[in-house]
Amino acid sequence: MKKIILGIEGMHCEGCSNRLTKVLQALDGVSMAKVSLENKNAEIEYDENEIELDDIKQAISDAGFEAKE
Repeated sequence: MKKIILGIEGMHCEGCSNRLTKVLQALDGVSMAKVSLENKNAEIEYDENEIELDDIKQAISDAGFEAKE
C-alpha cells in the first residue's frame, strides 16, 4: 500500500469534499480516502498494483477538481 497527500483545488463546501471522498473510495485499488475542505487536500491510501496515481488524479479531474502534488 502507498499513501499520498494531494492538494485539491476547486472545493467550495463540505458537499464538494464529501462527493470527492465518495468518488475516491469507489475506485478499485483505493483502500482509504479522506478529503479535507479545511486543508484543501486528500489523503489517499492505494494499492499500486491495482491503480496508478495518474488514474486517481484523472478521477479527481473528472469529478471537477484539480489535484496538486
